Amino acid sequence: MVVNLSNSGLHLSRIIHGMMRLNTWGYTIDEFEYFIEKVMDLGITTFDHADIYGNGECEEIFGRLLERNPEIRKKMQLISKCGIIRKSDKFPDRRVKHYNTSKEHIIESVEKSLKNLHTDYLDLLLIHRPDPFMNPDEIAEAFYELKKSGKVLYFGVSNFTIQQFKTLQSRLSFPLITNQIEISPYNLEHFFNENIYFLLEKRINPMAWSPLSGGKLFDPDDDRGERIKKALKEVAKDFGISEIEKIVYAWLLNHPVGILPIVGSGKIERIKNAVEALEITLTREQWFMIYEASLGYKVP
Repeated sequence: MVVNLSNSGLHLSRIIHGMMRLNTWGYTIDEFEYFIEKVMDLGITTFDHADIYGNGECEEIFGRLLERNPEIRKKMQLISKCGIIRKSDKFPDRRVKHYNTSKEHIIESVEKSLKNLHTDYLDLLLIHRPDPFMNPDEIAEAFYELKKSGKVLYFGVSNFTIQQFKTLQSRLSFPLITNQIEISPYNLEHFFNENIYFLLEKRINPMAWSPLSGGKLFDPDDDRGERIKKALKEVAKDFGISEIEKIVYAWLLNHPVGILPIVGSGKIERIKNAVEALEITLTREQWFMIYEASLGYKVP
């Protein structure tokens, strides 16, 4: 259940719990503490945040738990992301959504996340989106400063292409240890843009956001979704199960690149399904049944 992420020395749970919608779950602090304890009992100890989730509310809610129970911090790993500047009611003076990966903003964002989360450090910080106005030297300076101060232990990126990853890596003396990207049976983008093969070459474990395609695989709205759902059901029958989401997670977990799926549910039963998928070993034929259904044609 625990993986040494990209052989970096950072040990994370193989399944990551995503906090993007935490502010919509409606838990009281007591209910949330109980919920997190149940999640950790399942072996999930890594929690994925971003400074923009819920306009910052999600980190604040999670931070109330750590303020109340600081000892639990020693048993978990915290990820956060920065770099996206959203236009919203909370920030009426912003004229347009944009990215900010300046040294000043990265450090300021981390300081705010630490305050919101009631912790002294982040286990992992990711640049949330590639920035067309990116200055890799500035990002590197911010990373070095945060690493030296102990406020961030490890660094990575999210949604980066191969070249964007290599450009930032070229300015660092320590490795970027992950790329958090969208991977699912519905989204094969990173097989076609060769990101998966680059990560295999570098022995870097990616994290997969939206592994269930936002529910498209359960309630398809196009032919592709219907094909994938049919294939998932067929493979599920091989294992005598009805929960096709277990097969989706198994499809990701079985890939040799070592994908860490991010589960964003506030329901413990849904999270159990992801954990139970760790016990499912797909044959190549079963894996390709799902892959082919997504393609819509037979592999050459």
